[in-house]
Amino acid sequence: MAVSRFQIASNKKTAILKQQMREIAMLLSETPTPKEEKARIRAETLIREDNTIEAYEILQLECELLCERIKLIASCKECPPDLVSCVSTLIWATDRVDIVELVEVRKQFRSKYGKKFEEAALKNIDGCLNERVVAKLSVEPPSAYLVQTYLEKIAQEYDISWTPMIKLNGESAVAPMVAPVGESVPSAPGTGYGEAHTGQQHIDKDMYMPPGGGGGGPPPMAHVMPIPPPAVPDDDDEPDIFVPAAPSNRPGGGRGGGGGGGTNYDDMASLSGPTPIPFVPQPPSTDNRDDDDDNNGGNGGASYDDLAARFAALQK
Repeated sequence: MAVSRFQIASNKKTAILKQQMREIAMLLSETPTPKEEKARIRAETLIREDNTIEAYEILQLECELLCERIKLIASCKECPPDLVSCVSTLIWATDRVDIVELVEVRKQFRSKYGKKFEEAALKNIDGCLNERVVAKLSVEPPSAYLVQTYLEKIAQEYDISWTPMIKLNGESAVAPMVAPVGESVPSAPGTGYGEAHTGQQHIDKDMYMPPGGGGGGPPPMAHVMPIPPPAVPDDDDEPDIFVPAAPSNRPGGGRGGGGGGGTNYDDMASLSGPTPIPFVPQPPSTDNRDDDDDNNGGNGGASYDDLAARFAALQK
């Protein structure tokens, strides 16, 4: 079952690799700027999948060998020396491949040879593992030279005129691929209006017209009057409230000369406490009194006949 599963998984990954190669070719053929950095990332994935397929084929061969020597394995209590590498490699690769049948194979070998044999295989004691399988299933990224070689092969296969933007030297060729910095990303890719400038914008002095024809200074800032908070009333500053008493009616104290009711200012003056005195303008002094004295009951002043005579003299 494991042999058939390895074959199915290898065929599936091979079909996916062909689709990935076409996508990388499209990235390298982008105009005006090829998307080289994204193509390098896709190429690294392509290399990893290619290594996995290679490891699958080696593991498939080892499974076929164990199937042919199953009787020898069953008859021996210890693992045969020429099969130690195959059995140990299959146990080590169980957690690194997507083949569920290897889990059962690992359980069978652990029950037959013990946990010490399993631990020795997982730790690669005495170099018992297949070095090629370990290298192909390693988590280390491929070298930058290998990535660029894959891109060159893809460009050649799909007839694409492409020149690498990054020149590799001796040290950078064996090191992993550097992280992308956005050199292949065009400016303003959404609108295509060219280079997008960022930063603080400056105002041209010639374009600014100061108000009122003055000098070249900036416009005056609006002055905001501070609003003081409302004052909290104090008990000591509370004003005195004057409540006048009810006026008493005395005969002869009001207008009309006779017992009309009026305000008695003598009683108001006798009240305790300060009394506000209203301001009353004084009438001009004249010898001719009007009808106020007559209404107040006084005997002096001009009579009605005198007033009528004055009015008649004024009409002439």
